[in-house]
Amino acid sequence: MFMIRLIAILAACVLPAAAFAEAVDISTARGVVALQAKPRRVAVFDMAALDTLDLLGVKAAGVPDRVYLPELKKAAAGAEVVGTLFEPDLEALSALGPDLIILGGRSSPKLQQTARVAPTIDMSIDGQDLIKDAEVRLEGYGRLFGREQAAREAQQTFIAAVAAAREAAKGKGRALILMTNGPKISAFGVGSRFGWLHSTLGIEPAVNPMSPGIHGEAVSFEFVRKADPDWLIVVDRALAIGAGDSQARATLDNELVRSTKAWKQGRVIYLPAADLYIAGGGIQAMTRVLAAITRGFSATP
Repeated sequence: MFMIRLIAILAACVLPAAAFAEAVDISTARGVVALQAKPRRVAVFDMAALDTLDLLGVKAAGVPDRVYLPELKKAAAGAEVVGTLFEPDLEALSALGPDLIILGGRSSPKLQQTARVAPTIDMSIDGQDLIKDAEVRLEGYGRLFGREQAAREAQQTFIAAVAAAREAAKGKGRALILMTNGPKISAFGVGSRFGWLHSTLGIEPAVNPMSPGIHGEAVSFEFVRKADPDWLIVVDRALAIGAGDSQARATLDNELVRSTKAWKQGRVIYLPAADLYIAGGGIQAMTRVLAAITRGFSATP
């Protein structure tokens, strides 16, 4: 039943390749779809997409009311507000008249509704193979918008950033990835939304296996002490969504965490939270995340 519904949705939002004078096949979260090349007016609800399109010099015509990352404010400047990150405004979208609507993650459940306004693609990235998926998206956007050369150049720079992070982390020990959310903490391991840190960068997990759920595995501070990682890699969710100043350091600064090797030796890497949690998969955002990883592993022996 799901597949039937999915096919119906895609059929409603994306015409067959043969229908276009010039069509481009694009990999999306729901498979390969054919789109008319060089759409002029694009509404973008996915912050990773907005980030990468900005890198390629593609200006969005419609964006959500909040883009969360200060670095994306320039990309959104002058664009019409056409809803929120979670809820596209169909009336505003109709008034905008886009040639293409890009959804992702939080807005992706609305594909069936937005497809009534314009061709819509779901560019969600689940994070398990985030680096590879980011490169595939970059290459696809390059072809779709006629920015192939810019995409190739950006990919080379991105590959270098990945290699630098991998080299910096090489042989440095076991790491535990934590996300703080106010006073609560969750841990992420191989196969999770942040699992690419282990699988792509080769960082040895301090605990394996762990729950692969998108929200990680809720853990206690006793769990962190028992894991006793060599490194802590931290994402502050409250900071990412703009719910306040960074609270991660205060949350972790307790007797149990202070007893770990990571804390004692100052091996705690705080990632740029919004870059990873909101715009994970965007090339510019991920380059900043990779730079933070490189700095963190390089700063401490």
